[in-house]
Amino acid sequence: MSIILNLETATTNCSVSVAKDGRILAIKEHDTPNYSHSEQLHVFVQDVLKEVNIDVSELDAIAVSKGPGSYTGLRIGVSAAKGLCFALEVPLISIATLTSMAAQVTSNDIDYIIPVLDARRMEVYSAVFDKDKNQVRPTEAEIIDENSFSDFLQKGKVVLVGSGAEKCKTLLSHPKLTFDTTIVPSAKEMAQLSYKKFKASDFEDVAYFEPYYLKDFILQQKKK
Repeated sequence: MSIILNLETATTNCSVSVAKDGRILAIKEHDTPNYSHSEQLHVFVQDVLKEVNIDVSELDAIAVSKGPGSYTGLRIGVSAAKGLCFALEVPLISIATLTSMAAQVTSNDIDYIIPVLDARRMEVYSAVFDKDKNQVRPTEAEIIDENSFSDFLQKGKVVLVGSGAEKCKTLLSHPKLTFDTTIVPSAKEMAQLSYKKFKASDFEDVAYFEPYYLKDFILQQKKK
């Protein structure tokens, strides 16, 4: 038996769930463009544990979304996860953000799932999964143009999901291409993924683990 706390802070959605053997017991999340993770995350952790009457000492592992995504959001989630792991002496599990997004797609009438997270300008973070949710192309930061994902569109039906799908609509049009902008990273989909890693003892080194930023953080300074 395993009780795992899942933390998702890679995007604007601050999401926390607690799951037993991969089954969600409680979840709390709030999606706001203001990135209120620093104020909400620890409150959400307390709330979901209280809801199901589980003490923090009963947790068997902490899972965190590792990115790519917001630099600040990832730092907040990973710092909280590592702090809990050190305090409770439990293992740390990392879940790729785009993998949990692909897990939300339930349609069988597609051949490829491409989660896309909005980055700067016409850039997105993306990865490609087949209909069985197996990753078939690595995660990349790429500039969207009229030929993006053409290799996969030649092979079958493609769905673009996530915040980056909105900007893709302005450039991409194909009879085999659909869009779903409603999907956001969530701790709900993390439950099964983290349980699978827990059973395989697929853990991170708590001391040295860092989020998967994909790109260097650029600090925008105001002009004098």
